[in-house]
Amino acid sequence: MNRESPVVVFGGTGFLGSAIVGRLTARGYRVRVATRHPERAAGPAAPAAGAIEPIEADVRDEAAVRRAVAGCGAAVNAVGLYVEAGGATFEAVHLRGASHVARQGAAEGVAALVHVSGIGAAQESASAYVRARAKGEAAVRAAYPGATILRPSVLFGPGDAFFTSLAAIARVTPVLPLFGRGQTRLQPVFVGDVAEAAARALEDDAARGKTFELGGPDIYSYRDLLQLTLRRIGRRRLLLPVPFLLWDLLAVLISPLPRPPITSAQVVLMKTDNVAAGDLPGLDALGIAPTTVASVLPHILGRDGDST
Repeated sequence: MNRESPVVVFGGTGFLGSAIVGRLTARGYRVRVATRHPERAAGPAAPAAGAIEPIEADVRDEAAVRRAVAGCGAAVNAVGLYVEAGGATFEAVHLRGASHVARQGAAEGVAALVHVSGIGAAQESASAYVRARAKGEAAVRAAYPGATILRPSVLFGPGDAFFTSLAAIARVTPVLPLFGRGQTRLQPVFVGDVAEAAARALEDDAARGKTFELGGPDIYSYRDLLQLTLRRIGRRRLLLPVPFLLWDLLAVLISPLPRPPITSAQVVLMKTDNVAAGDLPGLDALGIAPTTVASVLPHILGRDGDST
């Protein structure tokens, strides 16, 4: 891939996007960070001074996407939406937004496109989020057949929204509710490994047109991950099974809140395992040895504390 032309990263100030920007700048690429908040691109997400060009762009606006892609040699779409609000719906971002990036990438003649989706993307899913991800993949394939699609599992790493959030809740409440009996299986994947996968996919012609499912080396139940978190922060808490029917009801009751702590879409996601199916290539196919949760958790949550 030509290093003379910049790589545009949509969602480049997000948790995964900023990690991708870091990997690309470390390789010597000039990176155009396309985001709704370009002022954030000049902060910690910019490890190489002068290597980053922030540009304001919302993937829902195809004209803005066109301007962001213009003159770029490659593109990465790492935009993620997990809670709908106003016009920011799953279909608007993960379907139409994905289609905009792919169409404009093809029109501009970018040499490589990486599209970040998620494990389990399927149009027959009960989850509106998962269905939109699957429709987005189909739209990307239609507009840019050579795109590389990455489907990561739950992301973890310093500053994540998973272990950090679990630990914050565990520190202030004596009881932790489980989704059902806490048996939903997850395959957490290190954000740095997914960022490295995106960088390698841009450079590897053999990755063109392929879909990769990216999971970590270990599969855990949700209960396992809560217990792992509690041990790390030195807390003992009651893990209380809560039927999904009650979670569904709670999500409906609190949905009018401006920022509900749990949504119906999130409850639906927790009813289904989030693990690689095993019939698609993974991190190993890109030459990446997956990082364990145990090796990174101390950097996320700090040292063990005293049990309380």
